[in-house]
Amino acid sequence: MRKILLIGAGKSTSSLMNYLKEKSEIEDLHITVVDKNLDLAKRIMGDHPRVSLQNIDIFNDEARYNAINNVDIVISMLPARFHMQVARDAVKLGKHMVTASYISKELMELDAEVKAKSLVFMNEIGLDPGIDHMSAMRVIDQIKSKDGKMLLFESFTGGLVAPESDDNLWHYKFTWNPRNVVVAGQGGVAKFLHAGEFKYIPYHKLFRRTEFLNIDGYGQFEALPNRDSLKYQNIYGLEDIRTLYRGTIRRVGYSRAWNVFVQLGMTDDTYEMENSEDLTKRDFINAFLPYSPTDSVELKLRQYLKIEQDDELWFKLLELDLFDDKSKIGLKNATPAQLLQKILEDKWTLKPDDKDMIVMYHKFGYKQGEELKQIDSQLVVKGDDQIYTAMAKTVGLPVAIATIKILNGEIKTPGVQLPITAEVYNPILKELEDYSVVFNEKEVPFQCYNPNFVAG
Repeated sequence: MRKILLIGAGKSTSSLMNYLKEKSEIEDLHITVVDKNLDLAKRIMGDHPRVSLQNIDIFNDEARYNAINNVDIVISMLPARFHMQVARDAVKLGKHMVTASYISKELMELDAEVKAKSLVFMNEIGLDPGIDHMSAMRVIDQIKSKDGKMLLFESFTGGLVAPESDDNLWHYKFTWNPRNVVVAGQGGVAKFLHAGEFKYIPYHKLFRRTEFLNIDGYGQFEALPNRDSLKYQNIYGLEDIRTLYRGTIRRVGYSRAWNVFVQLGMTDDTYEMENSEDLTKRDFINAFLPYSPTDSVELKLRQYLKIEQDDELWFKLLELDLFDDKSKIGLKNATPAQLLQKILEDKWTLKPDDKDMIVMYHKFGYKQGEELKQIDSQLVVKGDDQIYTAMAKTVGLPVAIATIKILNGEIKTPGVQLPITAEVYNPILKELEDYSVVFNEKEVPFQCYNPNFVAG
């Protein structure tokens, strides 16, 4: 019997756990799930003979070491900052490891030791990063195999609310970690390539530099750039690319409205606000506006940001009850970002019957001979319910599939890695199609924003 250790059983692991449970008999598996809160694991796994649920303190070195020592492969679904404690034990004990998180510098430093022990440490194997890597590299490798020269690559992903559950003016609800949404884009400059020119967008301009895209059957969306698109030049083998842009998808109008919070300073997470536990929403907004003995908070905000009272943006703000002066937000020693997050969670939490939706869109522009060509690749995945969400499906299934294929020796190239080789992406993408994670790829006319795009 092969043994799997899953550390972390949060919301994004429902499909991961269910997949492993369903494969346990035919693959001869025993799955041990470890978490402080095992409520979801109990609901998914039930009383299954091939499953053990344990309340182990994963930060207890001895307990963690013993748990890893007793298995063949460990899946870490902990927050990324905790992976190294698991990774050090795994490499010392000679165990494979799988995570959905970005490869850190510290983790990469284990690469030589991981290779020396013929171990696979697969990372970035969730949705974004994960499915984005695999689906992009499949097409890029196909283009290169036909002597095509890549000129343009754009990639966008969004975790959204499904149209049938879209009932607010922002056309948005939290489908993953709300904190990550509130602080998105901070701590750096968005960098990308456009028509051979390097472009930079500072945080205070980020939400006003969007582009539009259409998803077949779902209409128009907007995309804003991720922090650093340039690092994918080497990762994807696109050293000669002319346009390289990765971004986040939202419904049209979201970014302009979110920019209000950015310009006011309400997304700042670097300091705590005095007496934050006593602030109402109105107090919170007013704290970022000029003093006036006569003007209302509403008027000051509209004048400060030049918002007309019949502007749809204004109605978005009103919908959040931002000017309520009766109830306190109720967070002690809180940063502006934490207070904003609490306000939004009260409004943007999915209702029991709501469904989420994942949207991914790649553009591949290339030259084959003297002909300019483009392939557009689109993915839309809807959640089933509040347990088996689209986010849980697209994050958890690639992790689960990779785990089994590593155990079975189908993925065997050792090292600390991400899923950009055919050995990894072909079998995983093929199996994901069985779970309705399917890309619609089509040739479209080449889109070029610069007449000198292919010069030189």
